[in-house]
Amino acid sequence: MARNKKVLPLLEEVTIIDIAAEGKAIAKVNDLVIFVPYVVPGDVVDLQIKRKKNKYAEAEAVKFHKYAEQRAVPFCQHYGVCGGCKWQVLPYSEQIRYKQKQVTDNLTRIGKVELPEISPILGSEKTQFYRNKLEFTFSNKRWLTNEEVKQQVVYDQMNAVGFHIPGAFDKVLAIEKCWLQDDISNRIRNAVRDYAYAHNYEFFNLRSQEGMLRNMIIRTSTTGELMVILIAKITEEEQLVQFKQLLSYVEDTFPEITSLMYVVNNKCNDTITDQEVLLYKGNDHIFEEMEGLKFKIGPKSFYQTNSEQAYNLYKITREFAQLTGKELVYDLYTGTGTIANFVAKQARQVIGIEYVPEAIEDAKVNSELNNIKNTLFFAGDMKDMLTQDFINEYGRPDVIITDPPRAGMHQDVIDVLLFAEPKRIVYVSCNPATQARDLALLDNKYRVTAVQPVDMFPHTHHVENVVLLEKRS
Repeated sequence: MARNKKVLPLLEEVTIIDIAAEGKAIAKVNDLVIFVPYVVPGDVVDLQIKRKKNKYAEAEAVKFHKYAEQRAVPFCQHYGVCGGCKWQVLPYSEQIRYKQKQVTDNLTRIGKVELPEISPILGSEKTQFYRNKLEFTFSNKRWLTNEEVKQQVVYDQMNAVGFHIPGAFDKVLAIEKCWLQDDISNRIRNAVRDYAYAHNYEFFNLRSQEGMLRNMIIRTSTTGELMVILIAKITEEEQLVQFKQLLSYVEDTFPEITSLMYVVNNKCNDTITDQEVLLYKGNDHIFEEMEGLKFKIGPKSFYQTNSEQAYNLYKITREFAQLTGKELVYDLYTGTGTIANFVAKQARQVIGIEYVPEAIEDAKVNSELNNIKNTLFFAGDMKDMLTQDFINEYGRPDVIITDPPRAGMHQDVIDVLLFAEPKRIVYVSCNPATQARDLALLDNKYRVTAVQPVDMFPHTHHVENVVLLEKRS
């Protein structure tokens, strides 16, 4: 006999009071804290509880009684379904105000270190079409929105190209227009979709692992170059012929593409880091440019996805480093060496360390490309590479720049920083919460002297933060 499902309560006319750290809004009923997406402080709503724990719950707004005065109209037709850009309902001035608050709250409540006045957040000049990279998924299981279900919309076929639905790994929302990347991205995606529909191409089924078309990656750059990578499962010669007909169509339809590439991926997962990327037309790379420096970006290269705001982020990092040309700089988590090469002209030498060997090869290429001769790059796990022996061999750094992943720095890395005792540490973070934790661990020897939040991702809750730490006398 089936167990009766617990009926969760409906809470009526609840006022939304604040924004939470992960982008959801907050309501409070008695002692219960409720997290709600797609609403803003000041909204008065009926809440359907979806999950409930002892002290908190997650809910969905099912009816609006009153809209907040500080509210914006979402500009994207896919808002609320695709799972991205959740803050479109907040005016941009309010978004960056809450991001500033997020940085301040994390550094004070988690870090609990003495802080200078935190500089006003640097907003992004572009709030639409600001990304330089998007990845789309092909699926034969199209996600139907609640509206489509109510209207009993019937499609000729259930193929879709777009974004994965959160919580439904095999379902894809068909995207008509995305506001994140230059509109050429929308035109290419929709043209590929229409061609595939017209010629009865098989879209991939993530459950059965059948079908041909899997993914498409589009990269743009401020230099005007354009990279497109199509990814397919190919098990028969006939499929390869069909796939190359699609590539030929893309080449003919979009002559502005400077790098057209493809991957045959017959694995169960979508990652291409371990796959060969084959060139169909043009170059196997594109370039990004800052202050006359060129950065080569291949199909697997990491580069900050908001190019124009990345330039501002790197300028702040360089300013905080206070380089005079005499310093030995360590750039930790260097990636493709963008920051290392960007500051190299102001330093005696820059040593970059990164986990991914391919990224380090890109970093070396970028130094050669720009005739930079005072950089050294090493590949390896940070906690294994950055040791006392390494410092004894290559020199004690005057300045350390660190830009770790969201998880922050490993305790072993913190320990070596404390051993190295540079005059300054510039800590770039995409997660102020883990940054705050690390600042507390460094507080015995270093004091925070400058804090500059930077918004890289408008309409999301994500925020970058740059902190300058100076050695205590």
